[in-house]
Amino acid sequence: MTWRRRAATSEQAQRAGEDFSTVVRAGDIVLLEGPLGAGKTTFVQGVARGLGVTERVTSPTFTVVRQHACHGHPTISTLHHADVYRIHHLDEVVDLALGELVEERGVALVEWGELAASVFGDDVLRLSIAVDDDDVRIITATTTKEDRREALDAWSST
Repeated sequence: MTWRRRAATSEQAQRAGEDFSTVVRAGDIVLLEGPLGAGKTTFVQGVARGLGVTERVTSPTFTVVRQHACHGHPTISTLHHADVYRIHHLDEVVDLALGELVEERGVALVEWGELAASVFGDDVLRLSIAVDDDDVRIITATTTKEDRREALDAWSST
């Protein structure tokens, strides 16, 4: 299934991310796709806020993965924010061991997720951010996780 949400401003993109924090669960890997400047990091900042991250969230382009403690969330204690833009081989994505990191009350959001999709298979949440002619972001969520339908219905209706 597919769900969509529009974001005309950076604040709305962050709010979409914050609302999306109610969709994710411990153990989830979320692949974010979209062109440079589409707002992937802005969206992650909103998710982080929704999960109780209190520190500043920036793009992990050069560090590849940043970990942020989630404060006050009942089931998620760590947000792993990855950016695989500079990774050249799928073996490097495997070496990040994101699947293992999320096993212990973590969730991973992976920017440039289309580059790593084959590593994680279909059991992920995918978000695609497109920019229309009016500079509005169209955020499209897809997943095979049936147990997320209700939460995604609520997320997309906001």
